[in-house]
Formats: sequence, structure tokens, C-alpha cells
Amino acid sequence: MPPANVFTCRRCGQCCQGIGGIVLAARDIERLCRHLGLDRETLLSRYAEQVADRPRLVSRKDGYCVFYQGGCGIYEARPDVCRAWPFFQANLVDPGSFAMAREDCLGIDRETSHEEFARQGKAFLERQGLMNRNGDDGPRALVGCTEEHSREKDHGRPGLDAA
Repeated sequence: MPPANVFTCRRCGQCCQGIGGIVLAARDIERLCRHLGLDRETLLSRYAEQVADRPRLVSRKDGYCVFYQGGCGIYEARPDVCRAWPFFQANLVDPGSFAMAREDCLGIDRETSHEEFARQGKAFLERQGLMNRNGDDGPRALVGCTEEHSREKDHGRPGLDAA
């Protein structure tokens, strides 16, 4: 019998470490501006950097997200990519990526199969409105997290960004 929840966040901060992962979509910027009481220009100059023409949150010198304070300091307004963890495209379509995520993330049920993880993950992303479509300005980790997209990517159809 599959687990009721394949993922339960432990708020350990493991996913808040690392440089370069938190790309901000326009809706993330708007949400953070409202939450922090800042205008767009101030938010981006204080907390973001431009990489490949896309804004991303900066990391502190210790490698943690600028908003990590023993827990997420902006949890209610966190970016979509943070809301979606661990249900990223690679983890949903590739058993090897899933196995690595399950090893590193204490919140992923250790007994769950990749198939069940992918089923629950896709349903979660759809329910939460986190599944980006090609052409959205959101993080590529959330684009096309479906088997259909994976098959299209594998056959080289133009216009699909798998990165």
C-alpha cells in the first residue's frame, strides 16, 4: 500500500543550501514585494542577482538562501520553486534523480516507489498551480513535469526546455 504522503517537509533547511537554484518568476517577485513591503526595484537590488537574464535569490556566504534563518524567513511568501520541492521535473521523470533526492531529503518517504512519488508529485503541482508551461517565466525545474513532456523531449520536439 502506497504511503498517504510521499513527502512531509521536516523544515531542516537542507534544500535551502546551495548556490544558483532559486529563480524568481514574476509572481514570486510580486508575492515577495507584498510580504516584505518593498517595491520591485528594492527587492531585486537587496535580495536577487541577474543570471542569464533571470533574477534569482542570492545566497549568503555560508551557502544558505538569504532568507534562511534556522527556517524559512519568508515561508508564507516563498518562491514557487521552494513551494514545489521536491517535485521537480528531474525527480518526477528520472528514477536516478529521485533516488538522489530521496537520499538527501529527510522529508521524502524512504519506502515510496518512484512511480508513487511521481504520481503524488504531479497531482500536488497541478493542485497548487505550480506546473509551469513552456513560455512561462518560472523556473525550468517546474516546466512540463509530465511523462508526455518527457517523451516529447526525448524525441527532440522543438520549443521544449528541459533544463
